[in-house]
Amino acid sequence: MSTQQAIRLYSFPLSGHVHRVKLLLSMLELPHEVIDVNLAGGEHKGAEFLKMNPRGQIPVIVDGDVTLYDSTAILVYLAKRYGGEQWLPSDPLGAAHVQQFLSLAAGEIFEGPNRVRLVKLLKRDLDYALALQKTQSVLSLLDQHLAGRAFLAADHATIADLACYAYVAHVPEGGVDLAPYANVRSWIARVEQLPRFVPMQASPHALAA
Repeated sequence: MSTQQAIRLYSFPLSGHVHRVKLLLSMLELPHEVIDVNLAGGEHKGAEFLKMNPRGQIPVIVDGDVTLYDSTAILVYLAKRYGGEQWLPSDPLGAAHVQQFLSLAAGEIFEGPNRVRLVKLLKRDLDYALALQKTQSVLSLLDQHLAGRAFLAADHATIADLACYAYVAHVPEGGVDLAPYANVRSWIARVEQLPRFVPMQASPHALAA
């Protein structure tokens, strides 16, 4: 299903939160315009941006008369409006399985893989040791879960996979080796083989896994 008017996506190239939205927009073949926000210059805290998102965060989408922020909310909206059953099942158990991994993306993946990367790439003043511990824990959990499974929440890709992908795939940029997690690496490869997959920009400072 397509939309007549291009969806505007307010973006930052190194954001995994943005990338998960880009993935779904691409996979649904929805016309969209990517608008990079100058985070270093504080554009996301300016009055015009705060009208769209009072939390001052990316991503934000504008779809006609709909303005929406928060990457998980955006994924749910796009999947429900344009994606049919594939990306977000409507049956109670299927929807719950997806929600488990949306929560993981917002919780342990945000606190682990996201934060180790923030420390290494952007020199954020965060507890790297704690973030590393959480990263290893969530990678072990995912590796065990993916034993004998192709995707996280169903027998096909859903928004659960898109939400979890970027920070896990790019965790070597946070100094974490993915070599011990064979099932995770296989899952990353399967996501990257999906039709209309678009890569997230790799940091020039990435540490090789």
